[in-house]
Amino acid sequence: MDRLKFLVFKTSDFWFYLSKPQRDLINEGIYLMNEVIKDCAYHFHDYSFLVFPFSKAFEGFLKQLFKDAKFISHLDYISDHLRLGKLMSPNLVTKLGERSLYKKMTDRLGDKIANQVWECWRVGRNQVFHYYPHNLKALTFSQAQKIVDQILKTMELLFSRLYSDLKK
Repeated sequence: MDRLKFLVFKTSDFWFYLSKPQRDLINEGIYLMNEVIKDCAYHFHDYSFLVFPFSKAFEGFLKQLFKDAKFISHLDYISDHLRLGKLMSPNLVTKLGERSLYKKMTDRLGDKIANQVWECWRVGRNQVFHYYPHNLKALTFSQAQKIVDQILKTMELLFSRLYSDLKK
């Protein structure tokens, strides 16, 4: 994210909705991308580590927004056992019934946004951080940047669509 865009981003309602730990993760991630890696002094085989702070902020943001939208309870929000990925999976809607976050997003926001949130989760978290000996997914710097951008855009979109409904 370039500096000017980041300065505008940091003055948005979305930015102020984020908790301090979520803002810290995003600030640290942007610092890593802009200040540490930009020199290309060292070429890493895998830049997945750049996605981690954004992915972690995304998870916290989703929990917070889903709690505020009453998609999950306060007890779910503070639970160490809540599995967002499972609850957001479009493949588990029938099995989960009313607990399905995918269904709740679809009902409130439509298929397009629910699919975008799920795809962002799948690409920005599951595919980046799971280790499979037969499929070690290493990211280039450019791929990591693209995923980070996808995470931030999805967070902003979900905030603008869901949080605006909450304020009514």
